[in-house]
Amino acid sequence: MKALVVEDTRTAMQVICHYLERMGITPLPAETGSIAVEKFIAERPDMVLLDIVLPDIDGFEVARRLRQVEQPGEWTPIIFLTSMTKDEDLEAGIAAGGDDYIHKPVSDVVLGAKIRAMQRIIQMRYSLLVLTRKLDTANQELRRLTSLDGLTGITNRRHFDDTLNREWRRSMRQGAEFSVIMCDVDQFKEYNDRLGHLEGDDCLRKVATTLAAAMDRGGDLVARYGGEEFVAILPETSLAGASIVAERMRNAVAALAIAHPGSPFGHVTISLGVASGVAMPETDPRQLIKAADRALYEAKHAGRNCVHLAQSVENIEH
Repeated sequence: MKALVVEDTRTAMQVICHYLERMGITPLPAETGSIAVEKFIAERPDMVLLDIVLPDIDGFEVARRLRQVEQPGEWTPIIFLTSMTKDEDLEAGIAAGGDDYIHKPVSDVVLGAKIRAMQRIIQMRYSLLVLTRKLDTANQELRRLTSLDGLTGITNRRHFDDTLNREWRRSMRQGAEFSVIMCDVDQFKEYNDRLGHLEGDDCLRKVATTLAAAMDRGGDLVARYGGEEFVAILPETSLAGASIVAERMRNAVAALAIAHPGSPFGHVTISLGVASGVAMPETDPRQLIKAADRALYEAKHAGRNCVHLAQSVENIEH
């Protein structure tokens, strides 16, 4: 532990430093306020013992400067050393950023008691900070977990809805085109019926991971929409650009070559519907979802394992 000792009287400085060394604390002597501020910045002591009357700037001003140097969340105990006894002096010291007073001449008993009290506060504060960080980490992990689908590990429907509304509002502000891809695993019920639900769950996990890997921009998002359905959000993306992504997703799933005994293709495939538009005050993101879902239906009706593009985004009732 290090203590910055700011004292311009040589004898008092020697006495205080001797007391500190006996307590196992390393003293950092400073004879002026300016030197004290420099040493505080360079050494970052655990505590400051600060004389009020100094040859350049007074201790109150030094305390204010030390508090200005500290970063948010940091706190270094400041104990004033003074022969002043008026209530106004105590008030001024606390207002300047001080935490306690020791009257001169400094008693080794009082100094030891004050330092031990500050050490307990430092330890309790450190423990509280550690606990707060652990809670923050736990809360972040909880938020992350509540945004994920339990089976596939990708984003769930709830987080998708929140992201969709947020990106829709951003599209409205920026006037940028916005695309959605709806995706469905072809003939998945028959896959489950023939191979069992464990194989079906494994298939969905592989498809989900593959779809997520096919998204090549940080702002894009793919989520499990429900059952064997997936959905992707592509902000600032045109219909043509989204169709390229959709084809990449379709090809990536086909490349998995997951055997599907009930499929005419012999392996697991997906069908995709793509819709795009610009968010407007009179529109609703559900319109885009509905248009992409309609395009998905057309893809499945056309024989599956293909991508269909929505030709229009119609208004829906709110």
